[in-house]
Amino acid sequence: MILPIYLYGHPILQKVAKDISPDYPNLSELLANMFETMANAEGVGLAAPQIGVSNRVVVIDLTSLAKDHPECTDFKRVFINGHILETSDESCIIEEGCLSVPDIHEKISRPKWVRLQYLDENLQPHEDVFDGYPARCIQHEHDHLEGIMFTEHASGMRKQMFRAKLNRIMAGRVNCNYKVKRQ
Repeated sequence: MILPIYLYGHPILQKVAKDISPDYPNLSELLANMFETMANAEGVGLAAPQIGVSNRVVVIDLTSLAKDHPECTDFKRVFINGHILETSDESCIIEEGCLSVPDIHEKISRPKWVRLQYLDENLQPHEDVFDGYPARCIQHEHDHLEGIMFTEHASGMRKQMFRAKLNRIMAGRVNCNYKVKRQ
């Protein structure tokens, strides 16, 4: 089922998400809905708070980027109860966008790699290091779990430059080709 994506300014996007328990009801349905919602919006990552669920669940599908980013080949993953354990000291700057912040793209500096502890869709534990574009996407989605929007990583001057756009998004004056939910 395609769900509405919550837009910038909605209070749930500012909350720290909670870990889920092993007996979480309808997990497979939640994951299927998240993948379907993300694909419908032509996104590559989606965190549960973006659909109004304040739990530490992320889906990522980077396979459409494989031509330009070989590390994205067959990269379709679920990250449950993910926690970043370590990041590289070295960083890189890449332009990011977000389904919850339509029409804003900004160059953001993030660590080049990340060590993540998480559960997969079968609730099996993993600890892996990700680099390149997968690392960036994981960090972006992980920020959603911490109540942080990617726009918060922009410089003060850049934030001022897109403040009017953020105000329009909060007021619901935005056109999206996917279902959205405002405050």
